[in-house]
Amino acid sequence: MKQLNRQPTLSKQHRPHHHRLPLPRSLASYLLREHRLLFVLLGFLLASSCFLIYPSFTPLSSSSSPRDTVAARIRRGGGGGGGASSVVVSAAAAAASRRLPVGVRKPPLRVVLLARGDSVIVVDNFFTGRKENFAHHLADPRFELIRHDVVEPILLEVDQIYHLACPASPYKTNVMGTLNMLGLAKRVGARFLLTSTSEVYGDPLEHPQKESYWGHVNPIGVRSCYDEGKRTAETLTMDYHRGAGVEVRIARIFNTYGPRMCLDDGRVVSNFVAQTLRKQPMTVYGDGKQTRSFQYVSDLVDGLITLMESEHIGPFNLGNPGEFTMLELAQVVKETIDPSARVEFKPNTADDPHMRKPDISKAKSLLHWEPKISLKQGLPRMVSDFQMRIMDEKR
Repeated sequence: MKQLNRQPTLSKQHRPHHHRLPLPRSLASYLLREHRLLFVLLGFLLASSCFLIYPSFTPLSSSSSPRDTVAARIRRGGGGGGGASSVVVSAAAAAASRRLPVGVRKPPLRVVLLARGDSVIVVDNFFTGRKENFAHHLADPRFELIRHDVVEPILLEVDQIYHLACPASPYKTNVMGTLNMLGLAKRVGARFLLTSTSEVYGDPLEHPQKESYWGHVNPIGVRSCYDEGKRTAETLTMDYHRGAGVEVRIARIFNTYGPRMCLDDGRVVSNFVAQTLRKQPMTVYGDGKQTRSFQYVSDLVDGLITLMESEHIGPFNLGNPGEFTMLELAQVVKETIDPSARVEFKPNTADDPHMRKPDISKAKSLLHWEPKISLKQGLPRMVSDFQMRIMDEKR
């Protein structure tokens, strides 16, 4: 037989041992070979430089809520209620100091912020807002829309927060929503602007109302949920400023009107316009002699941005000092839309303020701000928007 030549096999005892170096020593050898340590150090240096230089060139994202009412963000309200919310948070860019001219055609808050180079995040739960108000911004890489209720916490990296959330009632939004936004401002070091309301003055005994006036509010009345909710929000805002060092601004907004408002939100201007366009009588509560002051949304947008960029905390009254009775307002609506429109009187609601007119001397003096658009100038623009939307309802 032919003998097969076999390769001798090594016993376990004779197999070569591959000795492993202890981990620290092998890692050190790896780094020292071929200048690897030098490259690692250079990488760390470059990364650190990028983080230090980055903020001066690129804005952080910000958040905003509509109220295109804020415009979107400002339409003073756009947001939620009962838990609903709308907040505008914006991040200032290098061009933050630029202003768009004030005028009837001035765009809403989110548009102004985008135009000056900011990144804008709008946070809204669409309780009173509409997605259609933001559709034309969705393709903009510096605009982001988040459906969220501010009564729940949210984590964002922003420079400025315009807290506009709250339809007319929810205490929860005023308290929990404000706490969440203040907490966010504290965490990221953002400047926080609270949009409060003239309702903090209640049924005032002082006329016109100055910011130093503490108000005349029924704490258990049918309107107190909103009145006291906003007063609580102001308290929380100042507590976070004094106790946690948060940069804050407070605006007390008087009646505001303009395009894109909700058709049936219960506000007197939108009620009168929508009722007249639908050929329904305008509902006047009481004798119609109670007074209000009405500012156009572009004036409010300018006031909010001016306040945010200023070094003054506030509170500041932001409103148009032009004063109208409800019957005078109804007459302006008739002249604008339909001279044959009728008025229907109903019993007045409880705790309805008899007079409301802002004293804006503080805003004029410190912010160099005052409204430019009269009711007769601004109302036709709102009517055009409502007319198109009411026609769409009928189709």
